[in-house]
Amino acid sequence: MSDGLRERQFAALVTPGRTGALLVVDVQRSFADPDYLPWVEPDYLPVIAQTVVSVAALVDEARALGTPVIWIQLGQSADRPWTSSLWLRDISAGEPWPTADEPCVLGTPGAEWFGMAPAEGELVITKRGYSGFFGTTLENELHERGIDWVTVVGLTIDCCVDATARDAFQGGWPVLVPSDATAAYDAELQANSLANVALNCGVVVTSADVVGLWRLAS
Repeated sequence: MSDGLRERQFAALVTPGRTGALLVVDVQRSFADPDYLPWVEPDYLPVIAQTVVSVAALVDEARALGTPVIWIQLGQSADRPWTSSLWLRDISAGEPWPTADEPCVLGTPGAEWFGMAPAEGELVITKRGYSGFFGTTLENELHERGIDWVTVVGLTIDCCVDATARDAFQGGWPVLVPSDATAAYDAELQANSLANVALNCGVVVTSADVVGLWRLAS
């Protein structure tokens, strides 16, 4: 991407009267706490930990600058099992719901925010699948708040961050994805996922880029 193109894209976001928001996706214990990630290579766990730190820092910057922070969490429950996900993982619909193995089951520690938490008055959206938009009120909430563009961060870039960023883009919101504030569970998948975002639905940036834009808009 040419520097000129990026400058024009950035300039369009901070036009007077345009408002950005930070969408924090699934930074929950099931996805971020090392105790819940036994399949991740130990050498890669520091990447996840640093991603959590970077997301928390962006949350702090957004609050300080008056940028809305919107929290998007996975919330599963036995009364509404995700049947297609069970099918994909070869779990029979007739079997007992595998609560112990499911991530982010409401009312369990796995669903808790990790390394950060919503402040009083900040919007929390609970989703049942990958995208923060699917089956939720997020689209209406963004319109009602006058949000013109979004920054999407969290876990993971190959799944729920990508799905949320893609649906935001399809809904008409320009999307920024800071490469240092999202991660997959291995380096190759992370790099490929960011490349896919850049190709199809957003501009891959750094946290410093985003904070600079918020400051210009504040």
